[in-house]
Amino acid sequence: MGAGNDLGMMEERVQERAIEVGGDSGNASAWQVFGFLYFTLVAYGSVGIPVAVLPGYVHLNLGMSAAMAGTVIGLQSLATLAARPSAGRVCDRFGPKVSVLLGMTACTLSGLLMIGAAALERNHWLSFALLVLSRFPLGMSVSFGSTGAILWGVRSFGEKSTGRVIAFNGITTYGGVGLGAPLGVLLDARWGLWGIGVFTAVFGAVSLLIASRKAAVAPVHGEPEGFHRVLGRVLGHGIAVALSSVAYGVLITFIALYFYSRHWSGAALCLTAFGATFIVMRALFAQAINKWGGYRVAIPSLAVTAVAMFLLWCAGSPWLAGAAAALTGFGFSLVYPALGVEAIRHVDEHNRGSALAGYTVFFDVALFLTGPAAGVVIGWYGEGSVFLLACLCQIVSLAIVLALYRREVRLTV
Repeated sequence: MGAGNDLGMMEERVQERAIEVGGDSGNASAWQVFGFLYFTLVAYGSVGIPVAVLPGYVHLNLGMSAAMAGTVIGLQSLATLAARPSAGRVCDRFGPKVSVLLGMTACTLSGLLMIGAAALERNHWLSFALLVLSRFPLGMSVSFGSTGAILWGVRSFGEKSTGRVIAFNGITTYGGVGLGAPLGVLLDARWGLWGIGVFTAVFGAVSLLIASRKAAVAPVHGEPEGFHRVLGRVLGHGIAVALSSVAYGVLITFIALYFYSRHWSGAALCLTAFGATFIVMRALFAQAINKWGGYRVAIPSLAVTAVAMFLLWCAGSPWLAGAAAALTGFGFSLVYPALGVEAIRHVDEHNRGSALAGYTVFFDVALFLTGPAAGVVIGWYGEGSVFLLACLCQIVSLAIVLALYRREVRLTV
């Protein structure tokens, strides 16, 4: 009886701590939050616009190999990853507005370099060199723009808005890429690379003007920690979110191959089902993170994702596979923001830009490595094996989060 009472008191204190840190979902409306996360939409939309066009342009128009075409696309991801620490430091030292301004400037520069590449298309190697250069500021725009946008929103609406802002940021991230890709195809069909470059440059420049007119929030002063030390503080949360992201990575990368190996049709509908449930969960239930605390949301979310990956592995029909993909969206949707809230609140406020950037690094690296690693697994065990791998990753992630939660309970008591 005494042990039960102690456990109840511990749970109540953790809940009180969650409310103290998170509060309710905040008074800001969705449109007010979007006023800051718009810059994430710009950054990721600019990434999406050329993604379906550049491989063909490099391979067909410039006569480069398919490997070089793939390299051009991959450079943006590497630039994004490399710029994360700098984005965090800029947010902490100079404020998130400065980070966003740098991100929008980088986006504009990327568009200008693409215009140059289009103008010099007859000189294949010079055009290719400008395209390669354009990928670096584009990657920087993602790091500086999205990190700054999240922190700008959180500091404008208060710490209680953290979960909601991070959750909505995911909608603008995936929405930006999803909207940008078909827009890029339309621009290319009408004006070629010229149109893509001009649109990206104008999109970035207009957004730079919008950002310059928004009220800044002062940076929080304090002794800055080295990025590696901040990274260590979010290590457990980062590893957990990296393992959880394997489910997303294998689903979007290998679902078509999985369907093909079973002579099924409708793989694209699985991605549609995933996207729909993902957005619904973030739009309707993001406030649950602030109400219940990140751990209490992440734990059932990881369990649901593990079940979904297991069902996808043993699916006997395309309909069951589609249902498992939809279930993946329900489970995976809130893991990143839930663990993100818990990760950054363990860091002093003047280092939270670095903490957010460091936490995101784990997600970036996981998505970068999932494709090659899962490809090796497929070579050994077949197409469906990657979903069993993802299921095991969810279980390990769940174990890490449970350990973090138990530690939180002990420290709170």
